[in-house]
Amino acid sequence: MSNKLEFDRPINELEVKINELKIFSEEKEISLDKEIEVLEERLNRLKREIYENLNPWQKTQIARYVERPSTMDYIKYIFQDFIELHGDREFGDDKAMVGGLAFLNKSPVTLIGHRKGKGIKENVLRNFGMPHPEGYRKVLRLMRQAEKFKRPIISFIDTPGAFPGIGAEERGQGRAIAENLMALSCLKTPIVVVICGEGGSGGALALSVGDRICMLEHAVYSVISPEGCASILWKDSNRAEDAASVLKITAQDLLEFGIIDVIIPEPLGGAHRDYQCTAENIKDVIMNQLKELDKVPVDELIKNRYNKFRKIGEFLEQGK
Repeated sequence: MSNKLEFDRPINELEVKINELKIFSEEKEISLDKEIEVLEERLNRLKREIYENLNPWQKTQIARYVERPSTMDYIKYIFQDFIELHGDREFGDDKAMVGGLAFLNKSPVTLIGHRKGKGIKENVLRNFGMPHPEGYRKVLRLMRQAEKFKRPIISFIDTPGAFPGIGAEERGQGRAIAENLMALSCLKTPIVVVICGEGGSGGALALSVGDRICMLEHAVYSVISPEGCASILWKDSNRAEDAASVLKITAQDLLEFGIIDVIIPEPLGGAHRDYQCTAENIKDVIMNQLKELDKVPVDELIKNRYNKFRKIGEFLEQGK
């Protein structure tokens, strides 16, 4: 994966020019405010032109972008006094999955999410955000703890999918995901899901059965990766761009289908350009959703969650 987004290059070049002018102005003590203002206006127009007309494949590239804020960045900006908890009490601690306790303002919450790295070294350590069974069992343990102590669950989704290696299969990858799905469907506590990057396959779904499914503007959420889909449909992974369009993986498509509930706006030019602004947007949405869910009795909460997922999709009967 390239370190820079190809379609983003004109924006990057203009940002460099503006920065160089600012440095030159300070060093030479020359006022270049008007020139800088003109370039900044052009920069904003360029960002709107590009980011308001992204195709699904470009959104996929943004969702995977190494400089995009990750789960730990959002935990840092949104929550207070985060305490990470480790291990599944059966096999080990999966570094592709993070979970623990924190405060959202003054209210205790349980946080779970996928964890990617910021570079090759950390990505290898985190297995590129692809969890093993022990990762799913770790967050299941924390989810049950949240239910016991009546803490809301906030789930951050950012994974290409569950790890498909032999060891993961031997330790029960499919069963671990299925147990999470079953548990989430009937947990007696509010669950707010935030798809903040790449939501891939069952690896994402295992953390995303919730009362409210929220999704960042340029995130993606899909049953399979575009490359995987292209390999199956056309026997050619190079047609991933075509597959991305067919899969309907963008937040805008998924909101229309009723699969997600809320689109969270990103700063102009994408979340990678302003971590704090993105985190504030996410926090506002989480707070609003929890405020609504807190008013719902537990029995009704579970019933609504069940009906929410039962209503997804359309069923057609032949011959009528």
